[in-house]
Amino acid sequence: MLKLIYFKMRALAEAPQLLLNYSGIEYEYLMSWEHFDDVWQNVKPKIPFQQLPMMEAEDGTQICQSIAILQFIESRSGLSITDPIKSAEAMAILQSAQELFAPLNPTVNFATGDDFKAKRDSMRDGLKNRFADLARCLEKYEGKYFIDDTPRAAEFACFHHFDLSKYLDPTILNSFPRLIQFVNDIESIKAVSSYLENRPKLMDVGIEPKLIIDGRAQPTGVVKT
Repeated sequence: MLKLIYFKMRALAEAPQLLLNYSGIEYEYLMSWEHFDDVWQNVKPKIPFQQLPMMEAEDGTQICQSIAILQFIESRSGLSITDPIKSAEAMAILQSAQELFAPLNPTVNFATGDDFKAKRDSMRDGLKNRFADLARCLEKYEGKYFIDDTPRAAEFACFHHFDLSKYLDPTILNSFPRLIQFVNDIESIKAVSSYLENRPKLMDVGIEPKLIIDGRAQPTGVVKT
């Protein structure tokens, strides 16, 4: 079985998990300390590129970098786009979504108090500009998603960031009806809906961020609690 290794945060492992669930691929999600049986500061120098997430294949091969992980899942699922032009367009969208990682993901998962408010306010215009770009991309083809009617890596990466941005401002997508429809279409997929309903709940964003794991509120981070 595939293993996906990460931390207690809703960030770079979300799009891979959404794609895995959509594709019906079984996997095990493990915290870094569960997989490596050691604290992160000791593990970090020993793994490729010194960062997570990491996917471990059945033969033990370590696949790092979240875009590479998404491409691996996409290929394994038979979802890869064969047309080289459309494939490149999808990759451009995926990379654009990836550029939303900072400061959005760290802010939602870790920032508190005045620091959270300052970061939220400073990134709002930049997020809206990128959201406008992505909304235009959705208009190019007739399908529900960026290329056709099949969601792939690019779609789930974008969905993650749209979803996370609501923790900054619940109304941030209101100016983009096409993005609201996109989010609704993703959430209406049965396997995705089930994953979203059952994943650890993120709470107290901007105050003291926590994830509800096994019924217990745990602070976000890279340390076992």
